[in-house]
Amino acid sequence: MRVVITGASGNVGSALTRRLLADGEYDIVAVARRVPDHAAMDKPRWVSIDLSSRDCEHQLRQVLGGADAGVHLAWAFQPSHQVHYLEAVGVGGTQRVLDACTSTGVGQVVHMSSVGVYSPKRDADPVTEDWPVDGVPSSSYSRHKAAAERLLDSLEQSSHGTAVARLRPGIIGQRSAGSALLRYALPVLLPARSIGAVPVLPMPGGLTIAMVHADDVAEAIVRVLQQRAVGAFNLAAATPVTSAMIAEALGTRWVKTPARLVRALMSATWQARLQPVAPGWLDLGCAAPALDSSRAGRELGWSPTIDAQDVLRETIEGMSHASAGSTAVLRRRTVTSELSELLSRGPVSHRRQP
Repeated sequence: MRVVITGASGNVGSALTRRLLADGEYDIVAVARRVPDHAAMDKPRWVSIDLSSRDCEHQLRQVLGGADAGVHLAWAFQPSHQVHYLEAVGVGGTQRVLDACTSTGVGQVVHMSSVGVYSPKRDADPVTEDWPVDGVPSSSYSRHKAAAERLLDSLEQSSHGTAVARLRPGIIGQRSAGSALLRYALPVLLPARSIGAVPVLPMPGGLTIAMVHADDVAEAIVRVLQQRAVGAFNLAAATPVTSAMIAEALGTRWVKTPARLVRALMSATWQARLQPVAPGWLDLGCAAPALDSSRAGRELGWSPTIDAQDVLRETIEGMSHASAGSTAVLRRRTVTSELSELLSRGPVSHRRQP
């Protein structure tokens, strides 16, 4: 089975590539903006494509021609101040991938959506896949994920015979994503070990975060491919993570703080370029519902093998040790390397991609 994976160098893409290579029955084409240095020597076959550019359409058709399935994982999280660029990758890139799949006759499309696509929760009860998917307006990530799903709706309505699946996981963690998460979330001058040196954690009480391990997400994708499954599937460990759990994993004390105060601090420091996380992420954390993943269990035979607290602990340990992978996205983060990037290209939250 020939599978083309966009975003293959990222958190989920690395886990999926590992899983498919271990199976040994897949011909994998891995698409990324920056391919690994070892790409010429190792499997899978890597292809460099920048999905933010309209000029990539011909490349996509070449790569997807003859593929049995396209797995679309590519998404951009930084620079958080360059919302037009994030939209060009997330929404524009999704449209370009879907257009190329349609024009080349790819019979199966698997799209990585998110818990962020859902409208705000009403209570603590987990939601199923029929919950409204209008997103959280103050989060650009959420808006773009919702817009990408509308593109999938159009594909389903216009195509004949294409199997379209959309996966809606919670926050996805694994140890090797530690450096990438540090790069996206930590001020440049703070070393990785500062993750475990937070004296108190001021966070709102209403924050709940669905989480799932990258390996469990990869397993769900494989099951979708094998079964040619269609429709939406929530993917999350049963118990969502709370502010208290985050504080416990960090070894610090949680101080319950009104969301509006935390947001004001996040907004001020983000606008001042002191930290790279936009305040919309807090809005999403407070609004996103818990996930009922029973449909994935019934139809895919899938269940998470790692609970949410263990995913959280592993991810935080990965961040505190600056754990890394072999791709550019997952490369090791150090203060020295971040300072070099800051001086040459500016802060990650404003940095234009090369």
